[in-house]
Amino acid sequence: MIVNSFLEYLSLEKKYSQHTIIAYKNDLRSFKEFCRSEYDTDDLIAVVYPQLRSWIVSLVNSGVSNNTINRKVSSLKSFYKFLQKTKQIEFNPLAKHKALKVVKKVQIPFTVNEINSVIDALDVASDFTSVRNRLIVELFYSTGIRRIELVNLQLTSVDFYEGTIKVLGKRNKERIIPLIPSVLKTVQEYLNLREGVVSTESALFVTEKGNKIYETLVYRVINNYFSRVSTKVKKSPHILRHSFATHLLNQGADLNSVKELLGHSSLASTQVYTHNSLEKIKKVYNQAHPRGRKKGEI
Repeated sequence: MIVNSFLEYLSLEKKYSQHTIIAYKNDLRSFKEFCRSEYDTDDLIAVVYPQLRSWIVSLVNSGVSNNTINRKVSSLKSFYKFLQKTKQIEFNPLAKHKALKVVKKVQIPFTVNEINSVIDALDVASDFTSVRNRLIVELFYSTGIRRIELVNLQLTSVDFYEGTIKVLGKRNKERIIPLIPSVLKTVQEYLNLREGVVSTESALFVTEKGNKIYETLVYRVINNYFSRVSTKVKKSPHILRHSFATHLLNQGADLNSVKELLGHSSLASTQVYTHNSLEKIKKVYNQAHPRGRKKGEI
């Protein structure tokens, strides 16, 4: 019952996605099974930190990555915060827990040429699916929106008069993102073709059968087209979001503006996208600064 109340809280008050809620549920179930096996109890309220720590150690010994462990611990920390909030416990047993160290992987963005190659290839065809897929690529690259945000776009999200799109982000936070004229043109082209699809959906993007598109389909679209032009290991919607941010920063956009466009709550979240821009800055600096020039150069 306690877990169910927590999951309802995540859904109704925190507005978490169903995918996230399922992940929280699985993490809690996993920990509960551990407590039952190791301590002969499934009373999560009475848990103390040493029990939580032994669970974490068992995950490490099982070869679970630090990233995954941190995510699981975060689920439990939220659960105990909820118990504190509802006055079912006095102290959060994970309050002073420090996350395990992780090695941050540098994600390599697509090049401008790679993105243009995909868009140009899709631009050749004028059928519903090709135009829809081209719009998906163009929106990811021109707005930096997340995959779930794209899936949840509505027919009413696009404002042709203002030249903007309304995006519903995390925690139900809305943000308005400008659209470049070429993307607005593709939106109109897509909407004209969408009228020929029988659908009762209010979602902007639908399948050929008129159903709302889903995250797996969007991933397949991006992975399929970019596999033809790129040898990068990761070819996902998130890499397009990463490319959007990196290319903007390379063109001189300030970090705060990119932060707002991406829908981040803090600059720390945005700074992960600055690696490639930093490399460019270093190169320019070394070429331009008197101390950066090779000896003997004027």
